[in-house]
Amino acid sequence: MANKIITAKDVEKAEKQIKELQIPYEYDTKEYPIEVLLHKFKSDDPESSTIVIPGYQRDFIWKDKEKARFIESLLLGVPIQPLFAAVIDEDGSLELIDGSQRLRTIDAFMHDEFKLSALKKLSDLNGLKFSDFIQARKNKFSLISLRVHVITEKASLSIRQDIFDRINTSGQAAKDSEVRKGAHSGKFYNFVIECANNPLFNKLCPISTQAKKRGEAEELILRYFTYSTYGTERKERGRKILDMFLIDQNEKGFNKATKKKEFLDMLKFIQDNFPMGFRKNPNSNSTPRVRFEALSLGAHFALKTNPNLKVTSLEWLNSKEFDEVTTSDASNNQGRLSKRVHFVKDCLLNKIKINTLSYETN
Repeated sequence: MANKIITAKDVEKAEKQIKELQIPYEYDTKEYPIEVLLHKFKSDDPESSTIVIPGYQRDFIWKDKEKARFIESLLLGVPIQPLFAAVIDEDGSLELIDGSQRLRTIDAFMHDEFKLSALKKLSDLNGLKFSDFIQARKNKFSLISLRVHVITEKASLSIRQDIFDRINTSGQAAKDSEVRKGAHSGKFYNFVIECANNPLFNKLCPISTQAKKRGEAEELILRYFTYSTYGTERKERGRKILDMFLIDQNEKGFNKATKKKEFLDMLKFIQDNFPMGFRKNPNSNSTPRVRFEALSLGAHFALKTNPNLKVTSLEWLNSKEFDEVTTSDASNNQGRLSKRVHFVKDCLLNKIKINTLSYETN
């Protein structure tokens, strides 16, 4: 197909197909206060509801943290993506095509089915239920309007299902690194980006073009700085500890010269002692996170112990033990992170003797 020559006939055929399959999605955009939406929804009396959730919708899967964040957005006045519904010709009810998680979250909150938790902006609300609010706030919450795109009864079941599929599968969910770039940008994140553009880093740590576009280089470097600063034993893990570190550095400030020197010293050490850099194989065009963490942080902590460290052997890279701690993805598992970092550190410091390790025999 890549080498196919497109003719005028092909273009005409394509245009014809668009016209044949194009569906006139006629819809109205309506604004409903929350109290009206819930009256139509009536989760406590579904038989009399005029807003119904179809069988092709997902179950109510949001966790309390996700529910609380959505409620926080409503209270803050953050613009909310419109709900999508379609008029059912048989009885005139509205079939909710998209938005069931949001509507059910509002309904559950107003029925005291969960407490607000893990809120960052409205932190004083953590632990509160809807019934804990003063009456004026309850009234104001009930009057918050949500936009609903209502598609006419001309949309058949297959069309409604197609709309649901396209809304929920179009594009790719933002990765944590992409969210941080928008939510936690600042001086430290700019420094992380600067490090990601370092020529030596890019030489030693190959990353695919697609992964680079989605912030993988910044993710690796943020992980390096987070754990080199906090250590590998803290109870926080995954996205939480990375966000916490990034926010802390942005707000409290950091010594750029010191951070940069530590980073460059680590890269220079890898360049001088590891012929393949962070690669697993000579021709690798990508770098596994667990391998980067193991080598970069292991080298960092080994250099902290002995700044004049000289590597005597890299045979341990071929051991079953190293393979075991760097094969499992579990990049957010603190126990495994600590284990692989300390393994590399101890091997570099010669605390683990290569003849005590296991190797594959041919």
